[in-house]
Amino acid sequence: MISWVGDRTPAAEGPLAGLTVGIKDNIEVAGVRSTCASKFLRDNVAAHDATVVRALEDAGARVVATLNLAEFAVGVTSQNSAAGGPRNPWDLRRVPAGSSGGSGAAVAAGLVDLALGTDTGGSVRLPASACGVCGLRPSPGLVDTVGVYPVSAEFDAVGPIARDVDLVARAFDVLTHQPQRPRARPSAIGVPSRFVTDDVDPAIAAAVSGLVDELRGQGYEVREVEIPHAEQAQDHVYTLLYPELAEIHRDRLRTAPADFQPATLERIRLGLDIGERAMRAAAQARDDFRKDLRRVFEEVEVVVTPTMPVDVPFIDGDESVIAESRRLGQLSYPWSLHTGPTLSLPVGFHPGSGMPIGAQLTAAHADEAALFAVGRDYQRATDWHRRRPPVRVGQSSSDAPRSSPISL
Repeated sequence: MISWVGDRTPAAEGPLAGLTVGIKDNIEVAGVRSTCASKFLRDNVAAHDATVVRALEDAGARVVATLNLAEFAVGVTSQNSAAGGPRNPWDLRRVPAGSSGGSGAAVAAGLVDLALGTDTGGSVRLPASACGVCGLRPSPGLVDTVGVYPVSAEFDAVGPIARDVDLVARAFDVLTHQPQRPRARPSAIGVPSRFVTDDVDPAIAAAVSGLVDELRGQGYEVREVEIPHAEQAQDHVYTLLYPELAEIHRDRLRTAPADFQPATLERIRLGLDIGERAMRAAAQARDDFRKDLRRVFEEVEVVVTPTMPVDVPFIDGDESVIAESRRLGQLSYPWSLHTGPTLSLPVGFHPGSGMPIGAQLTAAHADEAALFAVGRDYQRATDWHRRRPPVRVGQSSSDAPRSSPISL
């Protein structure tokens, strides 16, 4: 589902003048239905613009659409939407990942120049990877979240999605109201000898190795690093996140659970069974993880990891909701426990499926400039970010939705 927005007047000039923007539909756009892709909010009309929407328009960008997502931004495939799940423009049989699936798909399809998503456990980075575009999870707290429907006060972040790193960086400057200060080019890149597990699709591992080889060839020093406690980091995020999510939706769980999409309900209910003792232990583990990461970023300035461990899934896959969520978010969730930024950018295509592959660049807190410097260097030497999905006129495939060629 893509809902076109009419008659909004951006600033006449600014760093984003002339660009079109789509807004994930959990971010308020005044006068427009703000549904979070849920039956609960199907008639909700936003009274005010979210701070980030106003910032984009003040910079000259033209907000033209609100975009589909996983219901309440809970889901890694975006198929649990009351509006019907969005599809991946590279292959309409496959998911665009999530929860900002409509945002990633709209940028990849060329419907908008720039989109906003939200990222709690990977919800900007996973769609960026699956759709072959760039997406930033900023350091939490740097981008205002007023007017954004929450998942978790601790882990939520609003981030831009665009075709190239340069536009992501320009949008980040606008969203933070602080143009980047000049920064020396990073010198040391870290590559974990082991990150979470070693069960990454070999084609994805090879594409990420290609990124590392390119940076080494450009003069970056590449060092092997260890990310302590990475294997448990995803579980710690879940333990801290899901009780908060269940509390946000407590009244809906009590009075109208059947109005949730089934996959949403299954995940929100996880928070009902997590106790205070488990949360305290997870909070201590979070603090330990962050403390050890500070040492890593004293040794290197940017760490490189895959964004997703597997190829982009088919919509009609038979994996359980929880298992698929854990698997697709296996490499993104640990960086949500970090206080710094992570950028996903395209690094190739899977030789078996032809689907995009993404890599994550991660830096220390508030060092987004390091990510942009490395990303720009890489994109000056490669053209993965310039590739576009095939143009489809009409629809003949029996696997595609009947209502429209692409449901965003």
